[in-house]
Amino acid sequence: MFERAIFSARLKELIQRRNMTYAELARALGVSTAQISDMANGKAGTSMDRLYKLCKTFEVSADYLLGLTDEPRPLA
Repeated sequence: MFERAIFSARLKELIQRRNMTYAELARALGVSTAQISDMANGKAGTSMDRLYKLCKTFEVSADYLLGLTDEPRPLA
């Protein structure tokens, strides 16, 4: 089952590690800042398209973002 709390916590952590703002990530994904805020605060999930873009942006696996593994495993 999808754990929104894990997804949101990991998203916040990745944003902080990159010293990004929600606005910068929103521009990179082509969404609103409010959508990023909702995802980071556990109020919303994401689409497959955005999940893909998040993985590419932060160089982590979807399994990591979704809480299926604790290993970020950068993409090759």
